[in-house]
Amino acid sequence: MAGKLYGVSVGPGDPELITIKAKRCIESSDVIAYPVRERGEESTALNIVKGAIDLSGKRIEGILFEMSPDPSVRESNYKEAVKKVASLLDEGDVSMINLGDATVFSTYMHVSMDISEMGYETETIPGVTSFCTGAAEANIPLVIDNEGLAIVPMAKGGDKVFKALRDFDNIVVMKAFNSMRTLASMMNELGIPHENAVVVSNVSMKDQYIGKFDPERKYGYFTTVIIKKNGGTVR
Repeated sequence: MAGKLYGVSVGPGDPELITIKAKRCIESSDVIAYPVRERGEESTALNIVKGAIDLSGKRIEGILFEMSPDPSVRESNYKEAVKKVASLLDEGDVSMINLGDATVFSTYMHVSMDISEMGYETETIPGVTSFCTGAAEANIPLVIDNEGLAIVPMAKGGDKVFKALRDFDNIVVMKAFNSMRTLASMMNELGIPHENAVVVSNVSMKDQYIGKFDPERKYGYFTTVIIKKNGGTVR
């Protein structure tokens, strides 16, 4: 009998933020799978799990989602990764671990949909997001009263980010680590003071940074900017 695929969210970095349900799911699964973009890449999600759960005796498999500038090659690599997950499911239950929450910008959700279409059962275990943790660390509300909130990635071009900055009270800009000057330019154009933004970088990790927005500063890969047009960020 085929196993079940669990998309297990493990939080942003601190092993103590792994939920009880996620821990139980990982402990009961036959295989622990983690996504990587290149062979031999270290997994932040796996390191988080190891900080909270004894994986001795567990089968641990890296699932390669190799990136390529060629869309056809990228798609082929993705299909191979899905086949690998399916082969593991033929042997038992698989927990595919995800940084933050699996429903937010994760490869797992694509895999889950394709695996479901292949006839396998799937379940997503929610977790703590980096931007919720960052807001808590900065001691600021993401939204309050009747405000709105937009969550957007700092993609090439930034059209979605600009529209969110224009139309929403609060904006969470993810994947912003190397686009601070572009973001600053958008804020300047819309008249949003830099003081209304807080940077949350490598949240709940050893090199965590929570502080004021500085477009000239270099930040870690896991960097998010929380912008509050009505004010109320770090002082």
